[in-house]
Amino acid sequence: MGGYFSQQCLSETNDFRFPKEITKVTQKNVTMIIYEFLQQIFQLFSKNLPVGAWNTSKTEKFQNGIHQQIEELEICLSEERSKARNSFRTRILKSTTLSVKKYFQRITSFLKDKQYSHCSWEAVRMELRTCLIIFDSLMKKHTS
Repeated sequence: MGGYFSQQCLSETNDFRFPKEITKVTQKNVTMIIYEFLQQIFQLFSKNLPVGAWNTSKTEKFQNGIHQQIEELEICLSEERSKARNSFRTRILKSTTLSVKKYFQRITSFLKDKQYSHCSWEAVRMELRTCLIIFDSLMKKHTS
């Protein structure tokens, strides 16, 4: 969407404290965690985007891709929910989901504090790119 990270934005980097427990989720929980993560990304990219800074068609394509993934995961999750009602698993999942929500609250607060500037969005874009790489490796680990 935005190409390379601009040199002028280097001062806008931030440690959003990615929830490390996500990297330790089990195969059974990874689908729900990724679903929550994608929901949060979709909500984040549905508001206050930098006008004119990114290619609109690429941004829309990204949003549509995220939405499609969410819909596909909803099908998987409805099947999983009907199979498993393990309370221990549910507690762990709720805790991890809460960590994801807090993570996105930190990102949203950062954007608000920076008044949704182009550079703050660039910092968020780079953060989320890293997260998507982490999730890609998680999926590969759990499907191989």
